[in-house]
Amino acid sequence: MQIRLPHADGTLKTLILKAEPICPDGDALPFNRTVYSAAHVVIDPLATIDPFGGAPQVDWDATLAYRDHLYQLGFKVAEAMDTAQRGMGVDWPVARELIQRSLRHARAVGGDLACGAGTDQLAAAADVTLAQVEAAYREQIGVVEAEGGRIILMCSRALARTAKSSDDYLDLYGRLLRDVSQPVVLHWLGEMFDPALRGYWGSTDIACALDTVIQLIADNAPRIEGIKVSLLDARWEIELRRRLPAGVKMYTGDDFNYAELIRGDEQGHSHALLGIFDPIAPVAAVALQALAAGNTLRYHEVLDPTVALSREIFCAPTHHYKAGVVFLAWLNGHQDHFSMAGGAQAARGVAHYARVFELADACGALVDPELATLRMKRYLSVCAGIND
Repeated sequence: MQIRLPHADGTLKTLILKAEPICPDGDALPFNRTVYSAAHVVIDPLATIDPFGGAPQVDWDATLAYRDHLYQLGFKVAEAMDTAQRGMGVDWPVARELIQRSLRHARAVGGDLACGAGTDQLAAAADVTLAQVEAAYREQIGVVEAEGGRIILMCSRALARTAKSSDDYLDLYGRLLRDVSQPVVLHWLGEMFDPALRGYWGSTDIACALDTVIQLIADNAPRIEGIKVSLLDARWEIELRRRLPAGVKMYTGDDFNYAELIRGDEQGHSHALLGIFDPIAPVAAVALQALAAGNTLRYHEVLDPTVALSREIFCAPTHHYKAGVVFLAWLNGHQDHFSMAGGAQAARGVAHYARVFELADACGALVDPELATLRMKRYLSVCAGIND
């Protein structure tokens, strides 16, 4: 099986596919890490009339079916996060319905999920007050808790714009945490994922921001399940992990270094809350089962090759990574089209998608190589005029 693919230098080269999918054999076995996959949404491209300026119409059957796929592989789901295009094509009314539907669906099928609560119903304007930010957080927390759900307390663009110091973060988060009904997962998303979050926790100096986070967690540890960190720099995650109070989990959100961080070292390991585990879920499940069985050699043999794919999907500008996630879901037959909320499929170029295809084949993430190749050829024909 082969295909001609475009490269960044404008040339076309023939790829002979490896075509060796990696999938679990039999029933899902339990992992020895707590692992969330952040999940994408599937839109209805026929019903979404204004893809760039209006709220998308979600294909609820396909969206919830993808959550079933993740549950069946042994993953928990991190719902309504940035992977679901929160604030980047999916607005709060759509996210609210996604949270409500997903929590009800999870109860019906025995799935386990936690849901993002943020402030994206509030514009990050210069005149926004801390009181308004707090009210927006409380509104979203209330929606999740009304359905019995657990909270992932997302970073807030409005708070990043409004806060004057680390004390503003400590005070506001402290008040929110005192009132939650269940322990939450904190969320630290670096500016590479969202430029509007620059200086989060009151400083552009990561070491100072880390000190603020440690103080927040130390002051509120009984109400914090863990913290998800997405800085794409393993050293900061490891430093934070080693300073966490007992019982508070580190969830890696590092889509560049997850393999080593999940395995860990003699002083501990990270759990996972990752966007990359959406498109590589079967491969990751095989690796995580091997890790749980004590077979670290097999774990690295399976998971390490996925890192090159992840680094391509999450390459700068990183916030466009959702396009690669949905592209692979389409190639793998989980949806019938490659259309995204906000028209985000246009955020990456043809050479990028070709490289994603090549790396997905190399690491076993194309679950049906024949179907994936057919769809890749159709994409190249329509978008680049490349016809075999």
